[in-house]
Amino acid sequence: MKQLPSLTHMLTRLIAQPSVSSVSPEFDMGNRALIDELAGWCEAAGFAVEITPIEGHPDKANLVATLGRGPGGLVLAGHTDTVPCDPGLWRQDPFKLTERDGRFYGLGTSDMKCFLALALEAARGLAAEQFHQPLVILATADEESSMAGAKAIRAAGRPLGRHAIIGEPTGMRPVRMHKGILMEAVRITGRSGHSSDPRLGNNALEGMHKAIAEILAWRHELQQRYSNPLFKVATPTLNLGHIHGGDNPNRICGHCELHIDLRPLPGMDLDELRDALETRLARTLADTGLGLEVFRLFDGTPAMETPADAPIVRAAEMLTGHPAGAVAFGTEGPYLRDLDMDVVVLGPGDIEQAHQPDEYLALDRIPPTLDMLRSLITSFCLKPTR
Repeated sequence: MKQLPSLTHMLTRLIAQPSVSSVSPEFDMGNRALIDELAGWCEAAGFAVEITPIEGHPDKANLVATLGRGPGGLVLAGHTDTVPCDPGLWRQDPFKLTERDGRFYGLGTSDMKCFLALALEAARGLAAEQFHQPLVILATADEESSMAGAKAIRAAGRPLGRHAIIGEPTGMRPVRMHKGILMEAVRITGRSGHSSDPRLGNNALEGMHKAIAEILAWRHELQQRYSNPLFKVATPTLNLGHIHGGDNPNRICGHCELHIDLRPLPGMDLDELRDALETRLARTLADTGLGLEVFRLFDGTPAMETPADAPIVRAAEMLTGHPAGAVAFGTEGPYLRDLDMDVVVLGPGDIEQAHQPDEYLALDRIPPTLDMLRSLITSFCLKPTR
């Protein structure tokens, strides 16, 4: 029987295998080689392994590895992909695990390949017959782009466990809620013409001026209506991030497009927000003769909230010594919540390291992470169900 390799070997191999996901095809790549190697390690540790390809992406897959049987159980989840990087901005090879100054450097060390190896290391030496409830290691594809992996897990509808830890970089502070993400485009079409006579056209840029005023008024209403003091920014945010219109000063602008980013709080429904945006803009531009299109730039990620009294929340707070908080970035948590799991986002990396050159994981975070994971496995898998 194969033996589970050392933790350092696993970390080295995970960082060495590029698995970038991106909405830009020129940067996007598969994760299957990484998934296959991770699956082999899980089998060596005694897990039952299932690899599920992502529809339409033959080079991408999820991994579900299960040790033990029974109701409920604990899921330790992480995504296998990273964002793109520019190696020229790094002081070392981003695809080579480099130890320096008490840190492991490499793309994915903090966000968040290393967590998967730590989850396996925490289960080292455990046998299936010791378990009263199962331990599941879940490794997904495309979290950094389409969320295709998490969506496929949700669509399968199969319960994986009752409690889940997602090892995103939180600095070892538990997170039980996060904002959602919407990125929407507003496209206004007018009629171009010579700028010397406004009657010759219909100015899309002037229409966008009205649209932006309406969007800002809507933002103010949302911020008056919704607030949660657990978030550093307590209200939903709406950013005007990109705009382009027209082609020359002496032509009436015939088209204009705006891209916005909206971060809703838990309890705010994505589809309702989209409907409200389109309805308000349609009303604003109704008498202008301008064409209006509102469309999503990606599917969006819902906000997530896990009850403060959930057992996994209380356990995470006790083990870390920190109250469970809230963050503005999105995770795969909402998709696991849809499968009736209580989810805590909790990992050894730091969000300040994510998506940055010279990304690293501090070595002194590894022992407490392993201790925490072993305690969670004992509490939620090895002890008899109460």
